[in-house]
Amino acid sequence: MYRIEELIISWFRDLVKKITGKHLLISVPSIWTAIFFICPCLILVKISFSDSLIASPPYTSIIDMISEYTLQIRLNLGNYLVLFTDEMYLRGFTTSILIAGASTVCCLIIGFPMAYAIARSSEKYRSILLMLVLLPFWTSFLIRVYAWIMLLSPCGFINTLLMKFHLINSPLQLMNNSYAACIGIIYAYLPFMIFPLYSAIEKMDYSLIEAAYDLGSSPIRAFFSIVVPLAAPGVYAGSALVFVPAIGEFVIPELLGGAQTLTIGRLVWNEFFGNMSWPTAAALSIILLIFVVIPTIFTQKQKEISLLTKE
Repeated sequence: MYRIEELIISWFRDLVKKITGKHLLISVPSIWTAIFFICPCLILVKISFSDSLIASPPYTSIIDMISEYTLQIRLNLGNYLVLFTDEMYLRGFTTSILIAGASTVCCLIIGFPMAYAIARSSEKYRSILLMLVLLPFWTSFLIRVYAWIMLLSPCGFINTLLMKFHLINSPLQLMNNSYAACIGIIYAYLPFMIFPLYSAIEKMDYSLIEAAYDLGSSPIRAFFSIVVPLAAPGVYAGSALVFVPAIGEFVIPELLGGAQTLTIGRLVWNEFFGNMSWPTAAALSIILLIFVVIPTIFTQKQKEISLLTKE
């Protein structure tokens, strides 16, 4: 018995030695990810294969004990099947993808010239310009969204100004549609596009552009043949940083898009708190997670390819 205790103490001592130093630094984020990301995702997967139930919790167990030595596992695939057969869910997926895609493209079109201008500006003004891009984050997210309500509402600043100059006779319907949701997302996530683009453009060798001019290239051709390919890592990173949160955005479509803008975030909210159908809501969350993981993996692969190309 004493020998067994010695072995246990020795094993524990060796384990403590292994997790010190470098291993401890690696284990902390790994444990954090396992507890706060992997475990909740596994719980969602479990709930997504269960059946709805009017009880607490409002879902059945997927593992039943039939006898003393027999376990029965029941997986309800209908929660996933209904997402791809019901028109409401298909419309929610389509709307979310279109809004997130359009917002990402608009952020790229707006953010690329801004990032290029900041990167090419003098050191004196570069910090000021970067601070101006970062400045909206000093204000609450909800306050900034409500500010757009004051601008786009029928009695808001834009309609009041247009009617004052007799450009319109009645207020325009600028809110409660997908366009208003896109405007809010573009405004909220534009800095996430600018900073990766700035980081990629700032490291660029501008002598290549001058060489292109010396060889007779036009500014537009030099831009698309030199600047855009060299800024590709920033384009991929910025697009992922905008598309990933935009596809699951709930607050902006809810406040600016209205009830007509049916997104995945609204569907998850309705299923969880309105219909109390946790299995369907969990299945929606898993599908949304897949939409989030795919662009992230694609961006990571593009980074690896760019690093291999540089080497």
